[in-house]
Amino acid sequence: MVQFFVNWYQRKFSDPHAVTLVVILITAFLCIYFLSNLLMPVYVALAIAFLLDLPVNKLTHLGFSRTGSVTIVVTTFAGISLVALLGLMPVIWQQGSHLFQEIPKMLSQGENYLLKLPETYPEIVQTSQIETFINLVKVKLLEWGEVIIKGSLNSISNLVALIIYLILVPLMVFFFLKDKAILLNSFTQFLPKERRLVKQVGSEMNQQMLNYIRGKVIEILIVGIITTLAFIFLGLQYAVLLGVLVGLSVLVPYVGATIVTIPVALVALFQWGIGPEFGYVMLAYGIIQALDGNLLVPILFSEAVNLHPVTIIIAVIFFGGLWGFWGVFFAIPLATLVKAVINAWPSSTEPITTSS
Repeated sequence: MVQFFVNWYQRKFSDPHAVTLVVILITAFLCIYFLSNLLMPVYVALAIAFLLDLPVNKLTHLGFSRTGSVTIVVTTFAGISLVALLGLMPVIWQQGSHLFQEIPKMLSQGENYLLKLPETYPEIVQTSQIETFINLVKVKLLEWGEVIIKGSLNSISNLVALIIYLILVPLMVFFFLKDKAILLNSFTQFLPKERRLVKQVGSEMNQQMLNYIRGKVIEILIVGIITTLAFIFLGLQYAVLLGVLVGLSVLVPYVGATIVTIPVALVALFQWGIGPEFGYVMLAYGIIQALDGNLLVPILFSEAVNLHPVTIIIAVIFFGGLWGFWGVFFAIPLATLVKAVINAWPSSTEPITTSS
């Protein structure tokens, strides 16, 4: 058994390029895992800079200087983000507050409806079951309420952190883009010369990450805008809030669409009850989800590495548990990184002879 592991180690780690790749991956993982709270603005700035690198390169090819291209792109991005933030946040806050105030009324209506079920279906539903379910829901709502109160108490510190993000992140994005070549050269000086596998994996991941981030941002915008317009046209309450939730739900493949269906259905149900309007809303929502999964995603991610749905779900659970929102956002690229490392890893070296 010992000889088996020795042979396996010699096959997989006798190549110094493989050892370099493992060391870099472990170092990056440890830095992200243990320093994520401190360096999160840096990670956010890197992600945005990665996204904006393409338009900067296009402007540079058109004859603009690197500094001028970066200034134009970063200023445009910051302006659009600021307008969207100032335009959406008040509406989302207002609709969220109204929805929160309506929750007791919705719960009362739902409780009355559930209590009538034993009378309508006495052979299927028992009164004790309904009462147990209602008490369980009330307990969960109390727990969620405590979480919301704790979050509101930390709102001042969160506001300070947001202000820091709004100042530091654009500055870091600007310098990451402007001094890209200098920073990359400085970083590579600390790497060993045996980094063939690192270059191979890095080259593959560079295009994959660019395709994913760009495609995911476009998908969020398209799904969110179309859903909001559809809900407004159908007269659904809290249309902007629900549209934003539906747009953000595409961050978590398969799971996000399932979870966000609940608030959409509940709001429509309490607004109209079981009727034609409720059916129209759910039909429109289903059509949007179908078009997203069968038309939009294949177009936007046609160049991405194919991953099995089970692999994607496991990646979302694993990386989301490690790094929260950003772990969920980058779950697919990280899963693609793992796949790229496995594909690039040397399967064998020179035949190993063992003594009998």
